[in-house]
Amino acid sequence: MHENSKTYDAIIVGGGIVGISIAYHLVHQKVDTLLFDRKDQGRATNAGAGILSPETSGSDSEIWVNLAIKAGNYYPKLIDQLNAEQATSTGYARCGILTVAIDDDEIEHFERTKDIVFRRKIQRGQPSDEDLHLLSSDKVQYLFPCLAPVQKAIYCQTAARVDGRLLTKALQMASKAQGLEVLETSVDRLLLQKGKVLGVKTKDGTFYSNNVVIAGGVWSQNYEDKLKVRIPVEPQRGQIMHFSMKGVDTHSWPMVSAFHGHYIVPWPRGHIVVGSTREINSGFDTEPTAGGIYEVIGEALRVAPGLAQAELKSVRVGLRPMIKDKLPILSHVPSIDNLYLATGHGATGLLLGPYSGKIMSQMMLGQYIETDITPFTIERFM
Repeated sequence: MHENSKTYDAIIVGGGIVGISIAYHLVHQKVDTLLFDRKDQGRATNAGAGILSPETSGSDSEIWVNLAIKAGNYYPKLIDQLNAEQATSTGYARCGILTVAIDDDEIEHFERTKDIVFRRKIQRGQPSDEDLHLLSSDKVQYLFPCLAPVQKAIYCQTAARVDGRLLTKALQMASKAQGLEVLETSVDRLLLQKGKVLGVKTKDGTFYSNNVVIAGGVWSQNYEDKLKVRIPVEPQRGQIMHFSMKGVDTHSWPMVSAFHGHYIVPWPRGHIVVGSTREINSGFDTEPTAGGIYEVIGEALRVAPGLAQAELKSVRVGLRPMIKDKLPILSHVPSIDNLYLATGHGATGLLLGPYSGKIMSQMMLGQYIETDITPFTIERFM
């Protein structure tokens, strides 16, 4: 146990996509930053499918959609920056997405989503007709040969995918080059005194800081008693399967989203990811289940029977930090001057995470915040 006499400008608790993105944006502004990363089993970042397609979201929450579109638009800039910094690969690529209705029971949901998506397209004046349009079933088959015959389809060719593990690694590498320190240990408690946070206590010692941000995904809840605020983040278990199609060139296949809440994400060299269960009341259990595997494979083969011969390579399990109103918490903690919260990104952490990190860094540094963060404050639960 050692007493660390150094005081950092910022301490971040949690090394998933949100935490590392906050760190990245701080150290690039010469903020002396320490990140605690426990590398928890079941971290949502490591399991997520990495679909970046806010334009095709059927969400009718304008607040969420505004944030998601800004987050999606920020990606190419961030990826260019990481490439310029010669960070490792992120797996980011524009591959397009097909939103399809195959069975009769999906038609009504498809039509509702279509109305929302195209109304938003007209209101915003983007994407262009070329980038987002309806597609005939024979063209769908051409783009994704494994699919069942589809009744209706929307194609968005600007949609992209990213690999959460690779992106986290690239952000960490680029941040360390700018002086970020990372410790792989658990933060046992926050040191609070007279409405201020002074630092954190770990089994390796005490670390002092002028600002602390908790970005612990589903584990952020562990701090709510101490902070006297509700952090209503619930774990939702997602089981995701990775398949291999030997000798099939899948690198140009688009992603596929159907209307039983599942998706297919092709990667290069015959690698196909399908998911995902959305299990509530699963607690923090990160083991795959027979029921989960059966659900995901059954849905994958309903949508794409051509995957029947694919080899199952692995099952990943992630715990998504869910909030009932489906909006993240990006907030200053009331009554504690220098403490912040960034959590609750649900199933879209990989989409929202990098941009959330940018917003949080602006908040912490007292800079102009380029997005109205009022809807994301923790005070909405008080």
